[in-house]
Amino acid sequence: MRGVTRVLFLMICVLVATVSWRANAQAVAARSGATTPHLRRITPIIPDANRFDPGKVFLENADVLVADENRSTEYRVLRGNVRFRRGDMTLRCDSAYFFEATSSLDAFGHVVMNQADTMTVYCDRMYYFGDVEVAKLRRNVRVVNSSMTVTTDSLDYDMFNNVARYFSGGTVVDKSGTRITSSVARYEHDTKKVQFTSKVHMKNDKMELFTDILDYDMRTHIATIEDETKIVSLADGHTIYTSSGWYNMSSEEGTLYNRSTIKAKDGQTIVGDVVYYDRKNDKGQAQGNVVLTDDKTQRTLTGDVVDYDRKNGIGKARGNVVITDEKNKVILKGDVGYHNEKTKESYVTENALAREFSQKDTIYIHADTLRTVTADNDKRVLIANKYVRFYRKDLQGVCDSAAVSEQDSILNLYRHAVIWSEGRQISGEEINVHVQDSVVDWATLPKPGMLIEHLGEEYYNQLSGRTMKATFENQELKQLDVSGDVEALFYPMENDSSYNKLVNANSAYLTINMKPKQEVEKIKMWPDVTGKVIPLFLAKRSDLRLEKFRWYDSIRPKEPYDVMVVSDEMRQIFGEVVATRRTSVIH
Repeated sequence: MRGVTRVLFLMICVLVATVSWRANAQAVAARSGATTPHLRRITPIIPDANRFDPGKVFLENADVLVADENRSTEYRVLRGNVRFRRGDMTLRCDSAYFFEATSSLDAFGHVVMNQADTMTVYCDRMYYFGDVEVAKLRRNVRVVNSSMTVTTDSLDYDMFNNVARYFSGGTVVDKSGTRITSSVARYEHDTKKVQFTSKVHMKNDKMELFTDILDYDMRTHIATIEDETKIVSLADGHTIYTSSGWYNMSSEEGTLYNRSTIKAKDGQTIVGDVVYYDRKNDKGQAQGNVVLTDDKTQRTLTGDVVDYDRKNGIGKARGNVVITDEKNKVILKGDVGYHNEKTKESYVTENALAREFSQKDTIYIHADTLRTVTADNDKRVLIANKYVRFYRKDLQGVCDSAAVSEQDSILNLYRHAVIWSEGRQISGEEINVHVQDSVVDWATLPKPGMLIEHLGEEYYNQLSGRTMKATFENQELKQLDVSGDVEALFYPMENDSSYNKLVNANSAYLTINMKPKQEVEKIKMWPDVTGKVIPLFLAKRSDLRLEKFRWYDSIRPKEPYDVMVVSDEMRQIFGEVVATRRTSVIH
């Protein structure tokens, strides 16, 4: 019975082929110039072989078979409900030229190709070359699978390697809704990876990306960046500029290289050799010559590594840290840094250095920790803690902790405070210096302190008391007021500008008035004065010093970056036990 059925099927096919050939003698071959003078009988492929052979194309259905043997015997013309099979792939179309010998075909009209229910391709025309297993799809091309949809006008599909490529512009939409357009794209069906080239534009409901080269994984939604790229967050306007790295379009996380930049809509910018970015949590970390800038406050934080929590306005930096406050004219440097935008607080530590340039001359300040705090009135306070050293051309000093207030232009020094100005030294447990227009205006010692002026060789004018206040004019001492337990040792200048005696006096109060060029105009001590006058030739060495005399010139900063050197001698001096110790300047 089976043999009879097969014979009947063969006879019907021969009859249909003969009638169709006569009715369509003028059919045009798909391969131009493919002619032969020989005739042979045209029959369909009988599906008694393995129809799932992946290397061969089988004709499964056609309403009409037509041949023009005068032009070619290499192909058959098929019309109406045409259907082919190649392995696990099926193809349907309105008409086709079928080249049986090479398992090639040209398909026309409503072309639909299915591959094992994993991919469906639609187009108006398809040219399949069986010898190289390449399909060329043209006009209204659409490729649909579980991970994406591709639309283009021209697409080549390498079936052997499962690689598709469009080259005249196209659009890819993945299952998450991300839409990518480009001039050229290459898609690997097995790995679900696409490489987009030229005029690449990617967009979803979260972000938008512009570049010329982009690799995209349809499964993980990770974009690999290989060229100058701009990424814009649609939620908050954050913009990323990068040329290398990767970015997850779903989680909005990424790692960026080559001096990438993240710029917030409000003007905050972070730049680094390597940038780790988490937009969903508004956090990031950058490494390698990192720069964090806030255009609004004119602050910049740089370092080798910077962690940034934008939601809380916190930046932390490590290695070669620099915090620049352009608005308030201060630069902080150190190995570790911190900046809180909400509290308007910044600090650096480990080799910390501050340069304050709001006045005419820059002041250099070093301490274990340097901190700036900005009050609600936008006035800044610079706070230094532990082994403080500072240098300005006309003023140098050391202390345990210090604070510089922009609001009242006062420099406050605490514990073992020492200030030098030219040949004068002021020391005490607390010193307050007021600066007006870059010039020292007045200074106070609210606690016991001492003023020393070096005259030359081993001779020093010396003055101590419980409190002191000095006023200055044209950078010269104008008046000095001392109250409580006043002790004075000084060398009056003779008319010939020589010194031949010293005066050692004690009283409750003292006032010194000075003339220009630092000449003493008047000394007043009251109410009771005790002391002695000693000719220099009779003075013993012990007569040349008050009991509290200490000359600290060996720990004095002599130039700007000398402030960074904390000597063992300074550490020993600061290790002395004192009655009063202020451990915190501002809480």
